[in-house]
Amino acid sequence: MDRAVQRRFVGLTAAIAALGMTATLSGCGTGSGSGEVTLKLVAADYGTDAASSSEKYWSDVAGKFEKANPGIKVDVEVHSWKDVDREVAAMVKAGEAPDIAQIGAYADYAKAGKLYTSDEMLAIRTESNFLPSLSDAGKVDGSLYGLPFVASTRLLFYNKGLFSKAGIDAPQTWDDIRSDAAALKQRGVTYPFALPLGPEESQAETLMWMLSGGGGYTDDVGNYAIDSPANVETFTWLKNNLVGKGLTGPVAPGELDRAKAFEAFAKGEVGMLNGHPTLMQEAEKKGIDVGMVPLPGRDGPTEGSMGVADWMMGFKQNEHREEIGTFLDFVYTDDNVMAFADRYDLLPVTGSASLAMESDGKHKALHAFLAALPNSTLYPFGKTSWAQTSESIKEKIGTAVEPDGNPESVLGDISGLARQVESAE
Repeated sequence: MDRAVQRRFVGLTAAIAALGMTATLSGCGTGSGSGEVTLKLVAADYGTDAASSSEKYWSDVAGKFEKANPGIKVDVEVHSWKDVDREVAAMVKAGEAPDIAQIGAYADYAKAGKLYTSDEMLAIRTESNFLPSLSDAGKVDGSLYGLPFVASTRLLFYNKGLFSKAGIDAPQTWDDIRSDAAALKQRGVTYPFALPLGPEESQAETLMWMLSGGGGYTDDVGNYAIDSPANVETFTWLKNNLVGKGLTGPVAPGELDRAKAFEAFAKGEVGMLNGHPTLMQEAEKKGIDVGMVPLPGRDGPTEGSMGVADWMMGFKQNEHREEIGTFLDFVYTDDNVMAFADRYDLLPVTGSASLAMESDGKHKALHAFLAALPNSTLYPFGKTSWAQTSESIKEKIGTAVEPDGNPESVLGDISGLARQVESAE
């Protein structure tokens, strides 16, 4: 890890932690509520099977919270990442919004006036403890609606054992990826390069490749640029050089979900793929010798990384502001933040927990991801059009790399929808 980056990051997290520790309570959201209230929480599942399901984490948190706050019950409902955003949208549309949702987007609900702001719910010590880059990404019109819940950055993962047998080195460029994948295919590796562009989380895979090609979802002033020349060139390269040459495995990228790709990597069937910290944990449990390098770019390693933050939000519909705040203050204590991060090898979103992870040797494997977080590129979360745009990407992006696909046309369709939704707001 670059020592200067480490010093800057530790200094930042220490300052945030100190601010959070010394702030006084505002009184907003800190009451225990009156009478018997049941909060409905809908959350995403970060697990890969029943044993690792997030339902176990939330049930434990809810049980401890209810014991400390006997007037408030928490009803937990967990859905896969493939379904959770759509499920919450359907609940809201039906007039049955949950009290709390932990999902992938918040801005459209905030713009529609359906969410509480952070200062309406949280104690100052909780609100001030969020990492600044993440809390900034959670704002709409200057107010914080999307509370960062957990974060990660991405690196390229490769199977050291398979690479050693093939006599190849970790890739640094796109050409390296192509030649390494060809060598792995010759040795019978099922997925030389796993490219999950299926509906589960293809918006992440898409952004990683866009960044590696010098593009992204937005331009320098924040306008959508999904169909930029750089992005079109990136997906044209993928279609012609990886997918078209049979280097991405037996499942078409548009039908391959992230969970299936990660599962195949943990089984030793994948040579390389873009991954996040949770995959490292799962693969090493299965005996895979995991290598990790920055995302290869067109001419060398990509500068910066893709960052992902998932969001917590409180809905106004049931008027449980105080009870929601009481529960969220509990969720964001260091013990609970670190418990979730430890369970899935993800990154905490608060300054005090980040500082604890940075200074703890047992989390050494995560330090490279942690150091990359402050300078990472996130989705355009603050755009109210992002939720619909993300769904469009999940639905369509896989077709861009099909044998008869047209990357320029597909990216143009997605970009046109994004601009249309954005202009309608």
